[in-house]
Amino acid sequence: MSDISAAQVKELRDRTGAGMMDCKKALAATVGNIDEAIQWLRTKGLAAAAKKAGRVAAEGLVAVAVDETAGAIVEVNSETDFVARNETFQELTRAIAKAALSAAGDYEVTTSAAYPGGAGTVTEAVNSMVGTIGENLRFRRSTGLKVEKGMVAHYIHSTVVPGMGKIAVLVALESEGDAGKLAELGKQLAMHVAATSPQSVTVAGLDPAVVERERKVYSEQAKESGKPDNIAAKMVEGRLRKFYGEAVLMEQLFVMNNETKVEKAIEEVTQEIGAPIVVTGFARFALGEGIDKREDDFVTEVLAAQGN
Repeated sequence: MSDISAAQVKELRDRTGAGMMDCKKALAATVGNIDEAIQWLRTKGLAAAAKKAGRVAAEGLVAVAVDETAGAIVEVNSETDFVARNETFQELTRAIAKAALSAAGDYEVTTSAAYPGGAGTVTEAVNSMVGTIGENLRFRRSTGLKVEKGMVAHYIHSTVVPGMGKIAVLVALESEGDAGKLAELGKQLAMHVAATSPQSVTVAGLDPAVVERERKVYSEQAKESGKPDNIAAKMVEGRLRKFYGEAVLMEQLFVMNNETKVEKAIEEVTQEIGAPIVVTGFARFALGEGIDKREDDFVTEVLAAQGN
């Protein structure tokens, strides 16, 4: 198993549509031979998924499962938007979200977890559903948030059915304050994150590499302006502050009033409830983000088969 590379696992997943753990097992059983691993997967009842794995699955649903102080988001993809409105597919997605919540959002743990209300694992359930629905399906990713005291709020944008849609957000709020007011703030913050897609909660939470990249760009721009060094340095810092205002949750203008920063809005609610509020994290999934759709996608294939 130690000789199996991540690249081999990815290639096998891309070619078969099988789950990560199944791909690892197949490669281990066939000493890393991709073609033999595909046959191994087929002998284990994954042939239906393998036949359709070449098709791009970029539609589907993102879904949340929450339990007061914990929450999870999952993305389950299909080839067409039509399938996202299929009750069977929705039930599959709902069950995967439930499994992800139990697994604290961990993707690999969720894939190998027992499928809620059914036999086998989550991965096996997805592959079985491929044959039922007739499209390539993929449980693509999951994540989770948890707090000790407070709540994990959520929001679904472009809702298809309750708890599922095109954009899903979780926001974790640590607080001992009034639960009702905290829930109201949490919902507003989740809606804000859905609209603005920040990169981090605070400036300190930004990836240092991202900050350095931006600083270099602004430094080059300042040099080209021909301004004295002291003025150029102020220009760089000013542009970094603007970047923070766009990329950092606490520095953004709150979309609910577009007047005060998010940090200030939280401070105001803190005074109302008489207890500190700390945003410990957020998660945002937008359906299909990062997936390269081939021009010859499933719809095009159907039209081509009909001679259109």
